[in-house]
Amino acid sequence: MLRSLFRTVFWIIALLALVISGYRIAAELREQLTADELRPETGRFVDTVHGRIHALEAGPADGLPVLLIHGSVGWAGLWADTMEDLAARGYRAIAIDLPPMGLSDRDNFTDYSRQAQGLRILAFVEAADIKPIIVAHSFGAGAAVEALMAQPRAFEGAVIVAGALALGEDGEGREMPWLLGGEVEREIVVANTVTNPHLTRPLLSRFVHRSAAITDAHIAAIQYPFGRIGSTDTIAAWLPTLLVPPRGAASSQAERYAGINLPVALIWGEEDTVTPPSQAQALQAALGDAPIYWLDDVGHIPQIEAPVAFHDVLGKALSEIETQN
Repeated sequence: MLRSLFRTVFWIIALLALVISGYRIAAELREQLTADELRPETGRFVDTVHGRIHALEAGPADGLPVLLIHGSVGWAGLWADTMEDLAARGYRAIAIDLPPMGLSDRDNFTDYSRQAQGLRILAFVEAADIKPIIVAHSFGAGAAVEALMAQPRAFEGAVIVAGALALGEDGEGREMPWLLGGEVEREIVVANTVTNPHLTRPLLSRFVHRSAAITDAHIAAIQYPFGRIGSTDTIAAWLPTLLVPPRGAASSQAERYAGINLPVALIWGEEDTVTPPSQAQALQAALGDAPIYWLDDVGHIPQIEAPVAFHDVLGKALSEIETQN
């Protein structure tokens, strides 16, 4: 009886190990294309002091630039509907990729800290010769705020959408969970989750309130850049910046927000469980009573869950910022 039990446990463990290693091998086989091969027809690479940054653009060349910054595991392509709406309103919509996501330059040794990402945004703004209103979602809001605080004159204003800013938190002295402490372990976990195409929809559903709003087009857009060589490796290298609060970042210090002398608006879903409404209220207070545009029955990704309502309030927020400049 005991021998039979041990045999069963052994085969279960062996099967799990086979599945886990199989997804890691499958990731290697999927990731065969270069950034240049994946670049959409509407995309371009902009040379900056921090390497090439991939950008998508829509709208009139003389329109007010609106710079769109994606959240974690996103890229410029996820802003396609928003860019189309902004272009129709007369704005020059520009969405960029912050590495290791999307098609911008990256490697396993790139600095993916929030502060470094803020410098990449500033480098792009300088290279593209624009002074935009920056619109940043979720994890990308930290990088956007770092850029705003470092060089406020580079921007006309900002709209923060469900910003994951970790106000009041500092990662000094904090380490990754032991299971994810090693490079190999992180690569295995990423291959079995983030870059595993079978889990894209279930994982995305955990971030939204309206899961029925997720379409096949959304899934395809998220998965598109994962065909790039080294996606699993570089996302694994980036993972600590997601799981451990930033160290010494100005954007996580509430008292630093009072120094932002630019118009800033917030857009938040009332059903957001990733960055709950209380975080919006804390950020509003830090900014000195910045306006919040609340979206009913919406979670963490309003541009996917309720695009019409989101575009409506984004248009209002941008118009209000324009009137203040």
